[in-house]
Amino acid sequence: MLTHPTQTKLQELKLNGMAKGLTDQRDSELYAAMSFEERLGLLVDREVTDRENRRLQTRLNGAKLRDTACIEDLDFKHPRNLDRGLIQQLTTCQWLKRAYNVFITGATGVGKTYLACALAQKACREGYDSLYLRSPLLFQDLAVAKGDGRYKKLLASYSKKRLLVLDDWGLAPLSDEQRRDLLELVEERHGRGSLIIVSQVPIERWHDSIGDPTLADAILDRIIHNAYRIELKGETVRPHYVRQRAQREGGDKAEHLE
Repeated sequence: MLTHPTQTKLQELKLNGMAKGLTDQRDSELYAAMSFEERLGLLVDREVTDRENRRLQTRLNGAKLRDTACIEDLDFKHPRNLDRGLIQQLTTCQWLKRAYNVFITGATGVGKTYLACALAQKACREGYDSLYLRSPLLFQDLAVAKGDGRYKKLLASYSKKRLLVLDDWGLAPLSDEQRRDLLELVEERHGRGSLIIVSQVPIERWHDSIGDPTLADAILDRIIHNAYRIELKGETVRPHYVRQRAQREGGDKAEHLE
């Protein structure tokens, strides 16, 4: 059998998973007793897995998540009002299929951003394109895009994401331009995609933080009626997740969780 030429042709056809699988089969005696169909089936399975992993990595890279977080690492023992039942419900990602939203509020350090990134990472694993943005940078990017003619294109790129995470919501009063940009964004996404909004500001104060009553009504009407609400309380959980990340990465380097 001309293994090496076959492997080269598989790589030329971009069947890299099958090429790697062929190497494994060639180097191990475990496959010798298998039939042709069985070995071919394993090669196909290897290719499928390889492609799924590459697509997942592409989604994770495109999501630009602030924290390397996953649902399985969430700490439910720390007293901070985190409902295990609700998180398990969100883990199914049915809310994404229905274009529902998730609001996460609470004081600094209670793990809001980590939770948001964990939900977004799960969305990526389930095949949904996601994107993490800090609200101040969102408005800054949109303002720059208006100046160089990319506004509609940039707004469309945000709208195409099945999940958009907006962190640091409501830290500063919005200008009239920012309010209108926000209305355009939520209007484009309404019924088509989901939002995770992360804020230190309680939901009942969002209307005031947006500013203009008419625009605030229009914005909140599009996002607030189909949203799950998570209000985190208690003391900071940063040290826990810093240690957890250091253990996972095999070092002492850690970044802020929020």
